[in-house]
Amino acid sequence: MKIAIIDRCTVTNGDVSFAPIEAVGEVRSFDLLPPAELSAAIGDCEAVIVNKARITAEVMDACPNLKFVGLFATGYNNIDVAAADARGIVVCNVPGYSTDSVAQHTIALMLHFASRADDYAASVGQGDWVKSKAFSYFKYPVYELSGKTLGIYGYGTIGRAVAKIALAFGMTVIATSRTHTSGSEGEVTFVDGDTLFATADYVSLHCPLTPETAEAVNARTLALMKPTAVLINTARGGVTDEQAVVDALNAGKIRGAGIDVLCEEPMRDDHPYLTAKNCYVTPHVAWGSIEARTRLIGIVAQNLIAYRDGKPQNCVGAFKG
Repeated sequence: MKIAIIDRCTVTNGDVSFAPIEAVGEVRSFDLLPPAELSAAIGDCEAVIVNKARITAEVMDACPNLKFVGLFATGYNNIDVAAADARGIVVCNVPGYSTDSVAQHTIALMLHFASRADDYAASVGQGDWVKSKAFSYFKYPVYELSGKTLGIYGYGTIGRAVAKIALAFGMTVIATSRTHTSGSEGEVTFVDGDTLFATADYVSLHCPLTPETAEAVNARTLALMKPTAVLINTARGGVTDEQAVVDALNAGKIRGAGIDVLCEEPMRDDHPYLTAKNCYVTPHVAWGSIEARTRLIGIVAQNLIAYRDGKPQNCVGAFKG
């Protein structure tokens, strides 16, 4: 089987291996490509694996040998699945590979605002401890997570993983989702969205981006939050009205925001988050632990093998092979 890997640099910089995929067939790989070069890169390959590259009907028609589109991702909005179905092309994603990685990063963003360890380390590096007359100093306020309330907006697999860690820290956990706005599950209490925003000390977003969740965090919901509360977003940038978040930060309506995802990526040089008060941004890396990316590549290889053997798995289209 001839296999084209596109977007190679979004999965590895050499720190994880494509060997499981290379064992399945003859592989050629490319880093980020402009759309005009995509069809030529795929060429006569039977399979293509992409992360964010768009596989359109036009690309499929230009690559008549193409029978399998795999994703280095769970989301597949960059694939024209209907066009693939019409052409008998199998489309497979990778669900659930990054749950622990995203949950860990979510807690890391929360801990930034609670413990300020990186700020204190930077202060020490600048010589502040050397100049201090006391054995310790309190340049930044430090808070305990224990006893605080975490509000989880979107209670799927990742939301549940975050709740488990938060409970271990001694936090009270409330959550809301499309199907859960009341009742409880174990130690987690379900509430409606407005109650969650108004009650939580930390609001963490874990919902998919849909027409219903687009800009769920907006001027109105931010106004419900405590001025001491922190917003965490490791879901999708479009779940927030980014300018409304900036305005709330700069006006002191919320204490801070830990952001891993933006509406437009990579970040543009004039993005208002760069100058917003108490805004802590990481470059969409929550999903990308060594373990998660190794797991991702392994499942992609399994998807290819299952397709080759006539029993495709993790299919997102109507065509199952």
